[in-house]
Amino acid sequence: MIKKIFLSGIQPSGRPHIGNYFGAMKQFVDLQNEYDGYALIVDYHALHSLRNPTEMNENIKNVLLDYLAIGLDPNKVTIFKQSDVSEHTELCWIFDTITTMPYLMRAHAFKDAEQKNKEIDVGTFNYPVLMAADILLYGPDVVPVGQDQKQHVEIARDIAEKFNRTYGEIFKLPEAMIMKQVAVVPGTDGRKMSKSYDNTIPLFAEYAEIKKAVMSIVTDSSGGIPQNVFAIHRLFRDENELKKIYEEKSGKYKELKEMLTEDIEKFIAPLREKRKEFAKDIPKALAILKAGGERAKEVASKKMVEVREKIGVNVY
Repeated sequence: MIKKIFLSGIQPSGRPHIGNYFGAMKQFVDLQNEYDGYALIVDYHALHSLRNPTEMNENIKNVLLDYLAIGLDPNKVTIFKQSDVSEHTELCWIFDTITTMPYLMRAHAFKDAEQKNKEIDVGTFNYPVLMAADILLYGPDVVPVGQDQKQHVEIARDIAEKFNRTYGEIFKLPEAMIMKQVAVVPGTDGRKMSKSYDNTIPLFAEYAEIKKAVMSIVTDSSGGIPQNVFAIHRLFRDENELKKIYEEKSGKYKELKEMLTEDIEKFIAPLREKRKEFAKDIPKALAILKAGGERAKEVASKKMVEVREKIGVNVY
């Protein structure tokens, strides 16, 4: 029986936080026993915001360590970086030729940048097309993402459908996989947890850093329950159990935050230690990444042979 495929990726643009984990990364681990998986480090995507080569180099290694520390098994999931497979950018160009500018102007990231009067680079505008190429090369059935990435999967589906209509059936239409209860993980200020808002709790944080972040959570209370604290806490404890505790400790915000700190530390500590172990042998970790890139390259190359045949550029 042929296994279904999942695929998702993370930009090497900074430290992951618990929102990244519960919104998408945890799903990678949960799916790896039932699906064939691809976990990308999308380094070319990061170029529109990160232009320091030393930092990029370190961030790529850090995402690799993150993947290994959360429990991704390289024997079950192909871990690789986007830049090792040139077919991603080749297919992106082909998709560019069938994707209109008015269509891409509806993308949330572009509209957000436009509203902030940013000088928008082509990479930001074209981000969804490269992401479509990342996805469609490997024929995944599902793409685990947070709510904020759902539109990009929909764009990938639209591009696949347009290519299939124009040149003939070749691309599978993937489905976004979003965990409803963690579709949007709140940050310490109540907004969506995001590095750009500086409201995160880092996934591999040390105890002191966890405590500082938790104590800074805005206590937006309703009925004596700090809603922002509760929304984060339910990621780490059974919600029904928590409701009872929060009702018993109504108004005791400091005590509830201390409990949340301990629960987060209990969860993060083994991941943090596992990551430190992998970090002791970077060459071994990089060998996993290189091997993954070679496997991904083989799959992508076969798909591009089909694509080139469909568009008519194969003349030999």
